[in-house]
Amino acid sequence: MSERNLEFDTIIDRSGKKSLKYDFAKKRGYPEDVLPLWVADMDFKTSSYVEEALKDVVSHNIYGYTNIQRGDGFFEVVAGWMKRHHDWEVRPEWHVITPGVCFAIACAIKAYTEVGDSVIIQQPVYYPFSNLIVQNNRRIVSNDLIYDGKGHYSIDYEDFENKIVENDVKLFILCNPHNPVGRVWTKEELERLGEICKKHNVIVFSDEIHFDFIWNGRHQIFQEVNPEFKKFTITATAPTKTFNLAGLQQSNIFIPNRELKHKFIFEYDATGMDEPNIFGIAAAEAAYKYGDEWHEASKKYIRDNIEFADKYIKENIPGVRLIPTEGTYLIWLDFSETGIDAKKIDDLIVNKAKLWLDSGRIFGKTGTGFQRINVACPRSVLEEALSRIKNLL
Repeated sequence: MSERNLEFDTIIDRSGKKSLKYDFAKKRGYPEDVLPLWVADMDFKTSSYVEEALKDVVSHNIYGYTNIQRGDGFFEVVAGWMKRHHDWEVRPEWHVITPGVCFAIACAIKAYTEVGDSVIIQQPVYYPFSNLIVQNNRRIVSNDLIYDGKGHYSIDYEDFENKIVENDVKLFILCNPHNPVGRVWTKEELERLGEICKKHNVIVFSDEIHFDFIWNGRHQIFQEVNPEFKKFTITATAPTKTFNLAGLQQSNIFIPNRELKHKFIFEYDATGMDEPNIFGIAAAEAAYKYGDEWHEASKKYIRDNIEFADKYIKENIPGVRLIPTEGTYLIWLDFSETGIDAKKIDDLIVNKAKLWLDSGRIFGKTGTGFQRINVACPRSVLEEALSRIKNLL
């Protein structure tokens, strides 16, 4: 069978399918007629190999409990993808399947910290990090990224270490590549972070879910930067971002340290989530085994979308800056030079431009004045969204 779903310009009507992106605007407090480019799922049909694998499961027509075990081929397919695309040798004894990366973060928070402990993050950052810390009765500590006002973000290492010491931090949730600012952290940057964590016995949960979308440089697996880092790192990956499978709830977590894995599994088992989703397993296996062509084609289309957005904004929307996107399919727009108050920008984008974007304020106070846009959509949809911002300003 050859790959069929390589045409990404077609607009697919997703309304009425219980889509979080399209069907919940009113419930979330937005006008029903907004154009949504917020949550990070794609508006593309996934690989036809995934489609066929799911049809095979459906045709069997028995959807009982499922699981995987060594030797059944699933891990080997996952490991094959990691080796082909990231030159990363993973081992079966590290591997844990979870219903999602956020689920895994919640397990890690409970496994490695106590109520009232501090967890450090780097805002502006993926907002569920903060939600999960607070909802599990831990305390947020932010090592805010440094923004130079010209489009570049960097890390304040002195502040990072001071915050760890002052707050007795037990856990660091790393976003690599960084969502929403689009940084792909270099080996040198990760080395400095890792050495500080090693020095102060901080466990690192490295969320690398976007690592299959790198535009500048090369993705560096955090735990591979230094062999010592394996001792205190949990690495989270998933086919859900790569192949648009979020609704199938399947993620691959790698924990080399036996003690850390044991603690993680204890908290996982306490949730009652005993078995993985049968459809998620089938989709992930097909995607990792046969999805290279679809993945490369989608990457090219998304890269072109990012370049289109950058050119359009520079030529048509003065006062707005697109932060260079090194990784992810999310662009981060700085509205600070428009001279319009950030709250007013939020209101105008929703109620006048009729766009549902992610306001930067939800990523932390340092995100105020920014907007995040998901560009994994047909070019015509992206152009329409940008034209609405142009007309708005």
